[in-house]
Amino acid sequence: MMIKTLSRLVTVAFVAFTLSAPQSWAGAVLDRIVEKKVIRVGMSGDQAPLNAKAINGQTIGFEVDFARLLARALDVELEVVNVPFGELQEALREGRVDAVMSGMSITPERARNLAFVGPYLVSGKSLVTRQSSLASAQDPAEISRKEIKIAVLANSTSQSFVEKHAPDATIVPVDHYDAAIEMLIKDEVSAMVADMPACLLAVLRNPNAGLLTTTRPLKLEPIGMAVDARDEELRNLLDNYVVALERSGVVNVLRKKWFESSEWIRLLP
Repeated sequence: MMIKTLSRLVTVAFVAFTLSAPQSWAGAVLDRIVEKKVIRVGMSGDQAPLNAKAINGQTIGFEVDFARLLARALDVELEVVNVPFGELQEALREGRVDAVMSGMSITPERARNLAFVGPYLVSGKSLVTRQSSLASAQDPAEISRKEIKIAVLANSTSQSFVEKHAPDATIVPVDHYDAAIEMLIKDEVSAMVADMPACLLAVLRNPNAGLLTTTRPLKLEPIGMAVDARDEELRNLLDNYVVALERSGVVNVLRKKWFESSEWIRLLP
């Protein structure tokens, strides 16, 4: 129901953009989407609240809702294809998916092989803690003290981030987020550093634990949709729609639904 309402809200914005900018349908991927009336979007399915498998087996999340709105703008159906994050770029190159929306940060390295639409979200390294002084940190140097114990996923980019930007902190590697949150609740560590969505999810799933997260990431990372760099027509068209969604205010509605409300938590296993 919400998606239908949101799509009506952005109709005028889409019309304005599509009528003012000429569209070429010559791209190979775009041709296939138009012919099959389906756009296949790759997602890992394990990055709540961006995308996650619900109890009923369906993939839900901010990116799913966003992709559905884009599909409706294209007048096609959305097919979510779950692929492990490490294999998404290969799936795109091989044509198994038409686009990727899976918390993929836009980096110079990735931009050498992929084209990006957006960004539609700004994420980055954040932290979750029970201490208000740490939650108010705006620079990683503020948590670079030996007495501060920081849990991170072992051998992750979060561990590398803390090692580089908060070298004096005591790092506590863990195998999964649940272990880090349990240690945090028991005051065995001062904070957990992770990607912003993981920190938000920890707060939402533990409403009575007194968990706090930073109001903005310690390191900003723009998140966008990856498409085949060879299909400039598809990238341009989707970019128009993403801009229209942003200007219509719909993206803010989705952000509130998935990043500020906890109602969807009950849908997870």
